[in-house]
Amino acid sequence: MWQRFTWYDVRVIGHYLGMLVLFSSVALIVPLVTAIVFREWIPASHYLLSIGLSLIVGSALRFLRIEPGRLNRQQALVVTGLAWVVLAFMAAIPLYLSGHYNTFLDAMFDSVSGITTTGVGIISDLDHLSCADSMWRFVTILLGGLGLVVVALSFGLFGKRSGASLYMSEGRSEHVVPNIVQTAQFIAKLSLGFICVGTAVLAVMCAFAGMEASRAFLNGLWLAISSFCTGGFAPMSTSILYYHSFPIEMVLMLLMIIGSVNFVLHAELWKGHLNVYFRDMEIRTMFIWIAVMTLVFAASVSASSDFSNLATMMRRGVFMIVSAFSTTGLQNVTTNQLTTSLTSGAFLVIAALMCVGGGAGSTSGGIKFSRMGLIIKSLVATVKETLAPDSARVVVSYYHLGRRILSPEVVKQAMTVFVLYVVTYAVGALVGIAHGYDATQSIFESVAMASNGGISSGVCSQGMPASLELFYMLEMWAGRLEFLTLIALIVEIVVTLDPRRVVKSRLVRRS
Repeated sequence: MWQRFTWYDVRVIGHYLGMLVLFSSVALIVPLVTAIVFREWIPASHYLLSIGLSLIVGSALRFLRIEPGRLNRQQALVVTGLAWVVLAFMAAIPLYLSGHYNTFLDAMFDSVSGITTTGVGIISDLDHLSCADSMWRFVTILLGGLGLVVVALSFGLFGKRSGASLYMSEGRSEHVVPNIVQTAQFIAKLSLGFICVGTAVLAVMCAFAGMEASRAFLNGLWLAISSFCTGGFAPMSTSILYYHSFPIEMVLMLLMIIGSVNFVLHAELWKGHLNVYFRDMEIRTMFIWIAVMTLVFAASVSASSDFSNLATMMRRGVFMIVSAFSTTGLQNVTTNQLTTSLTSGAFLVIAALMCVGGGAGSTSGGIKFSRMGLIIKSLVATVKETLAPDSARVVVSYYHLGRRILSPEVVKQAMTVFVLYVVTYAVGALVGIAHGYDATQSIFESVAMASNGGISSGVCSQGMPASLELFYMLEMWAGRLEFLTLIALIVEIVVTLDPRRVVKSRLVRRS
């Protein structure tokens, strides 16, 4: 039975949502400081205004309930679902004021793309965007990649009791340590460690390439954030092609791979448990999947004149494969090359890699290796049960942080999310076709949006229909929250606003 929200629930949700909006005003200080350092006074005024609006909106929401108490599961789902929308709206304000977007909807699309780590932008003249606005785009990727709730928990924003419900509502279920706050802090510290190391290495490489020190540092920082958080934004419109540097591409591939691995497995590796790491079902599924798809991609792309050279195939092909399976979206080929130079088979391989995505509990999107591994194990179990004698009891196990027995409940959860992703991919493709776009491109674009993959075939561009733009934003939002939080949010709103239920509840009160 669906439970409708009371006014008390709405006030509690508003309080915690307000805390997240207030926290976003702290994040806005980063581009403000950047603007001051580089003497970009007009962008600085935009971020001062945005900070003021965030403080006003956040305070108003928080004072809906002074002492909200502990969040229950339903309230946490709604807070998380709405947070990604409200914060994306607030993030779009300074971007729109930059003058690089034709409409506020375009700026909203860019902020949703950043926060969900999709990385598809429809911005004008990206090459001349101010340092402050560029910094804000990558800050949204950092917040979204780690998870808005995880970042907030790492600062102790919600406490231990409410934190558990919020942590799980953001699509995470595994803990590095039993304490939720300490788990969030470990994820944040590990991520910042990788980003700092990546920034140092990339900044040195950019400096050797001829950039001045400040510009080299900023480019190194932005590329490190985008690659580790699998966000896909690039400082320049030509993405990674701008740098013409194989060493930079190698470092980015390493960061993308690290970012696509489950944080819990990173913790095992940190503890020195190499056996646990390499025996894990997720890691083995990842190696097998990437090996198979790389062979298929190589066989298909060898027919293309632009990739017939082995060195070119290795450099461009491997980078695009890593970018696709990690759902990062960085490109070392142009969009035109992606749609014309690649064969249809190689084009669909890129889409399939984005479709599956990376590891669960990582910064990647997509269906996830863990679910694919569980579904394959379920198929194995079905075959074994078919061939086994009637009296035999078939038990299938898998290894994930220890030996586990494959249960119907685990398979059901994996299959539910798998089906939701596939249906969303299909619906998105039909929506693109209905707007007059090519079928293959529509399929590719839908997969890129729902998986937060970010490699665009050119459908997402300035002047695209507003209805398609809104639908793609919905796909990005749904894919980042892995559907269940979004579905729960929609159901709760519908049930709460259903007039029949409202009338019924009033009659019950009177009686």
